[in-house]
Amino acid sequence: MNLLRYLTRGFDHLGRGAAIALGFSLPISTAIDNLLLALLVVCFVAGGAYRSRLSFIAGNFALLAPLALIGLLALGTLYGVAPAGENRQFLYKYAELLVIPLIASFFREPAARRRGILAFAAAIVVTVLLSFALHLTVLVRSPLLLHDEMFAVPFKHSLTHSILVGFGAFVFLQLGLSARSATARWAWFGMAAAALANMTFLVPGRTGYVVLGALALYTGYALWRWRGLAGIAVASVLVVAAAYQVSDRFHDRVARALEEYSTQRPEVPADGVSAVAIRLEFYRNSLAIIRDHPLTGVGTGGFQQAYAEKVRGSGMTPTSNPHNQYLLLAVQVGIGGVLILLWVLWAQWRGAARLASSLETRLAHGLVLMIAVGCMFNALLIDHTEGLLYAWLTALLHAGLQRDENRPA
Repeated sequence: MNLLRYLTRGFDHLGRGAAIALGFSLPISTAIDNLLLALLVVCFVAGGAYRSRLSFIAGNFALLAPLALIGLLALGTLYGVAPAGENRQFLYKYAELLVIPLIASFFREPAARRRGILAFAAAIVVTVLLSFALHLTVLVRSPLLLHDEMFAVPFKHSLTHSILVGFGAFVFLQLGLSARSATARWAWFGMAAAALANMTFLVPGRTGYVVLGALALYTGYALWRWRGLAGIAVASVLVVAAAYQVSDRFHDRVARALEEYSTQRPEVPADGVSAVAIRLEFYRNSLAIIRDHPLTGVGTGGFQQAYAEKVRGSGMTPTSNPHNQYLLLAVQVGIGGVLILLWVLWAQWRGAARLASSLETRLAHGLVLMIAVGCMFNALLIDHTEGLLYAWLTALLHAGLQRDENRPA
């Protein structure tokens, strides 16, 4: 009996360590992510204490709500235009949502959640510092780093890098606001400024800019309500104007986007060079497919085939991804898929008010905003890093849900 208790405790400690380590590996290595996820599953199964774990999970709606989206997508594999096997392969892209309750069971202690947040923050610090080192040629590229001739990105491609660093800047700011010492506070504020400079001058990303803007507006409102929202809005306009004048990369990205938007024509196929024009083309054709199949969609995994059929003979570029999570869901499983995703995000937004600390509440709100806004420009939930970040941080933060009887006055 003592041996069994010892083994159970050992697997619990090991699983908690793996859950924390996952926060550090997320921005760095997909291979390590997968190893840690496998270890988490083993520790959950071997750790026992199923009654307390399942009771904890069952009482936390924010952890269970994403399973409704997985359930609808699973139903979508039973019909549609996807070839046999491809529908199940596409369903697997959402597998990270399944492990949210499992990961959360290892984050019930406040100390574990704090270490997890710091592990993720440390990984973003490493990412930003290595990015600057690559740009300044202080560090030469090695097989351990990503090879990218255009941008100084050490681990992830520029789009994912900008989203991670933008959200990292938000995390640094929240850690600074909650720091107890002036030294720690200004150290976190300094890292937030470094992350912002990295996005602006080194690795521009339009999705990252929009996400960061939404997070900045939220922070102003969370701290000072409408006065703070207005102040941050004015400050954001001034920062964007200054960056537009100072940063060649930022200037070029914004100017190119405006030019591409103004010159695109719906009746003319996009040439593949104009990112804005081709995305608008993806959106228009996806909406046309949704109009044809509004309730059930074309089935999970059927987007590529349905889109190819829609553009056949038109000269337009086929695609397997509309770069919009909402459109991707609606095409595959109908408008109900979009409504379920919005319902999940709304439930998590409301549940964030009952988390253990103001830091966790603000981070949970920021996570919902990042996904809600980012999914308008990319299918974030089927991308490994962004999807796993959502799953991992949802599990970590909502594991701290306070029961009504335990909430402070």
